[in-house]
Amino acid sequence: MGGEKTTSRFFTPGEEIISPVDDFDFPLLSGDDEGSQDSWDSLVDQRRRDAVFREVLQSYDQLRTRIGSLTDAKNKILSYTPGAWIENVGGMTLSDYDVPKTTSLLLIGPKGSGKSSLVNRISKVFENDKFASERAQVTYNSSVGDGTYFLQEYTIPRGSNSFSLYDTRSLSDDASDNINMIKLWIMEGVRHGELVIRRSDSSSLRNRMRCKARKIGCEPSVIRKVNFVIFVVDGLAVLKSMEGDSDVEKQYDQIVATTFNCPYLSFRDDKPVVVVTHGDLLSLTDRARIRTYLGELLGIPPAKQIFDIPESSDPENELIIIDMLRYCLEHADRNLSCKSCARNKGFRVSVMAFLNLLLVLGIAIIAFKMQHLNAHRIPKSNSHVDWRAIRHLWLD
Repeated sequence: MGGEKTTSRFFTPGEEIISPVDDFDFPLLSGDDEGSQDSWDSLVDQRRRDAVFREVLQSYDQLRTRIGSLTDAKNKILSYTPGAWIENVGGMTLSDYDVPKTTSLLLIGPKGSGKSSLVNRISKVFENDKFASERAQVTYNSSVGDGTYFLQEYTIPRGSNSFSLYDTRSLSDDASDNINMIKLWIMEGVRHGELVIRRSDSSSLRNRMRCKARKIGCEPSVIRKVNFVIFVVDGLAVLKSMEGDSDVEKQYDQIVATTFNCPYLSFRDDKPVVVVTHGDLLSLTDRARIRTYLGELLGIPPAKQIFDIPESSDPENELIIIDMLRYCLEHADRNLSCKSCARNKGFRVSVMAFLNLLLVLGIAIIAFKMQHLNAHRIPKSNSHVDWRAIRHLWLD
């Protein structure tokens, strides 16, 4: 950022937040300046980035002023039911929508981004028992751990049917693998305990995972439609990619941007929310820089759609989690399909099934007719004529 001073401060309650660009004076171009249009556009872009950066920094300061509303904000999430935040627009009401029994939020992200840790952190916010064990298995060394290979559903809070989080397998380095995996989840739905296998998985890994699946041996669970997506990224990996020069260092950002812009992740015009993890290992300035950078990279407002959730249990962090969930649930309700669309989809499926049945019956009838004709075909004569014995008939 232009004029940024190097700082190494962590966000703590009561800390005064000072923008590192507050004392930077922007040069103004006059009509006599010989700067090109490109330099002017560059200056405008820099001003815009600095304005966004200030807005992101101010969002941390605003959290402290909202701590008093934490209980009310939490109660709104606890009282949520699917469809509760539907906007009655276009003359439609709640009864016109296909409302699910449970709103499903899908967590996706690269390996080591902290999806499972985020599940535990969200669950803790709504736990009455603060000593309850963590629900999701966390891999602390992603280089040796298996990670998440089975889709895992976690209702929030425990035992509730209002909404659930789905922890998923990490993204692959292969973009086509990611798109195929996401397409399957969005188009076909997600199911608790389902094994996730990629095309690029080795045969040994496939066998090992299928062995685990056989050991579990549970009955298939309910298939749920995905209602919204939470995209989780590692703040440390993003910062390294931001400041790196090599292709290897920038690969993380490429995976994030390519996957995030996959059309299957968008619900109409609404893109997923982004959660940045591991902020507790970064300075406040770097955390704000990362959100600003991701906003420009992904094309979403960083102060409103990118949430910085570090590994801490302070009230400010709980409020960020509640704000993130509120955003997801509101947009999930806003993008519910109408019942007429669901009926039309069901009708199309029924028509296709009927046509397929007719095709199968037609093939069976034709095969039966052909077999019947072959059975009644006149058999070929096996009689033999001895021409030598009857040749005298011509000779005489």
